[in-house]
Amino acid sequence: MFRFEIIASRLRNLVLVPQLSKRVLSTTSSLWRPRNDVRLSDSYCHGASDLPLLGKTIGEALQDSAEKHPNKNAFVYGTEGDRHTFSQLLDEVDRVAAGFLSIGITKGDRVGMWGPNIKEWILTQYACARIGAILVNVNPAYRLQELEYAINKVGMKAIVAPQTFKTQDYYGMLAELCPELNTAKPAKLQSKRLPDLRSVIVATQENLNGTLKFDDVRQMGGEKRHDIEKLGRELQFDDPINLQFTSGTTGHPKGCILTHHNIVNNAYMCGHGLEYFRENAVLCSALPLYHCGGCVVGSLAAMVHGATSVLPAPGHEPEKILHSIQNEKCTVLLGTPTIYIDTFNHPKLRDYDTSSMSIGGIGGAPCPPELLKLFETKMNMSAVVVYGMTEVSTISNMTRIGDSAEIILNTVGKPAEHVEVKVVDPQTKKIVPVNERGEVCMRGYSVMRGYWNDPEKTAETIDEEGWLHSGDLGMMDEMGYCRIVGRIKDMIIRGGTNIFPAEIESFIHQHPKVENVQIVGIPDERMGEELCACVKLKQGETSSAEEIKAFCKGQITHYKIPRYVEFVDSFPMTVTLKVQKHELARIMTEKLDL
Repeated sequence: MFRFEIIASRLRNLVLVPQLSKRVLSTTSSLWRPRNDVRLSDSYCHGASDLPLLGKTIGEALQDSAEKHPNKNAFVYGTEGDRHTFSQLLDEVDRVAAGFLSIGITKGDRVGMWGPNIKEWILTQYACARIGAILVNVNPAYRLQELEYAINKVGMKAIVAPQTFKTQDYYGMLAELCPELNTAKPAKLQSKRLPDLRSVIVATQENLNGTLKFDDVRQMGGEKRHDIEKLGRELQFDDPINLQFTSGTTGHPKGCILTHHNIVNNAYMCGHGLEYFRENAVLCSALPLYHCGGCVVGSLAAMVHGATSVLPAPGHEPEKILHSIQNEKCTVLLGTPTIYIDTFNHPKLRDYDTSSMSIGGIGGAPCPPELLKLFETKMNMSAVVVYGMTEVSTISNMTRIGDSAEIILNTVGKPAEHVEVKVVDPQTKKIVPVNERGEVCMRGYSVMRGYWNDPEKTAETIDEEGWLHSGDLGMMDEMGYCRIVGRIKDMIIRGGTNIFPAEIESFIHQHPKVENVQIVGIPDERMGEELCACVKLKQGETSSAEEIKAFCKGQITHYKIPRYVEFVDSFPMTVTLKVQKHELARIMTEKLDL
């Protein structure tokens, strides 16, 4: 699942609301002004739009951007000044694509990209698209068992990775999975445990047994470069081009099959909302590229609109985010709540010039209103909200520029352009009246083709009418704006009462000493589950369980007040810096000896 909240351009026409300025946003694009002329009685809304869908493949979109903006920076890698203009990017991408062809990678073959935010990730993403190979986004934090499952699940023919990054020894893990690498000829691997894998391509200058160096692949294409445009003409925008794995928190991850049409258009529509079409648009994307947000909202959306995308660092480094904003004059920032919290609290924040910022994005988890209120004071930014998941190519809902502060803080917006959204009773599957709770479902161009080689799970998720069932619980109001109240599977059942952690987290986050809070359910003999609040305090602050409970008393329903309050220095995180609640619950259960 993916949630994304975007902080939009300068607010005007100040009107006071409690603890927040309500400012109206303006834009040159009339297509993105809110439509508030229809009042609904049932929880169904269609994102009707005058903005047409694009009939392009990713490769065609890249070629178009290179022709329109040949000398404009397309990507900036890190803080050392390494960059590609759009014309240079197309040339480098085609070199890599020709190299892929020379080692036998063709249309429909699956190519894994396993690693952090590095230049080779971008080149592999677009090289695959130019020849119709299906890019497989591999979580850079995967260990042996997860990696083996992913490679075999989709039948990867090749995998690209750095040699190492931080504590991850990518080549070492591959060599452990397939000891045949030690004697294999490059691009001729025959592995017992990974039977489909033929090529291991490593971004390194070292000679590693059985592998090809990424830079060498760039030089191997030769005459194959002449085949790329011909291949491009044979590709159709409905062809599968990207496999993105779900998180797999309740079982093995599932591979979402996404087409050119899915992700090019989701990138295009989202890019309009983020104003990537502006001449000075420079994106600082701190989201991991392997994640749908980084891959589509970060890389692809900027490319389609001819905007510059800056990757501040391979991993999460708040000061490099600040460095990139200052040096590259970034106008847009994308990140998770954790990334923003760390950046806003960085001791050198005021040492950097962030005045170029006008748009920011926060995603990957629900964002408390108290955090959103910091955007104005910390970086002079304000909010537009977007919501979605990998199965819908990233975004299904968003607020529009011009929406009120109340809408921005309390909803995830209306259906995005060309997307239908409804809220249904989880048992009967019937649409509920407005302002009633139910499961959020989406339909439209952005819905995935299905899960790779998993028709049963596909049928469970996409019904016969084409509606994708999100597993999220939400409510839709008379104007079509949706509010997400929790995950069906994350719901805590205390003594038979359904409780949604996001509601309690949002309240406790208002405590002036609290930097972050996560609510988890832990076992209880009498109630089945009890609430445990895991609280991270702001630097230098001290508190007690009694103080947190007293803050809640009389303000939220008594059964929502956590029985346990534990103070933590950090939370277990995924590589996308989302809190692993199942792991946090396990840790707390052990700590409290329950």
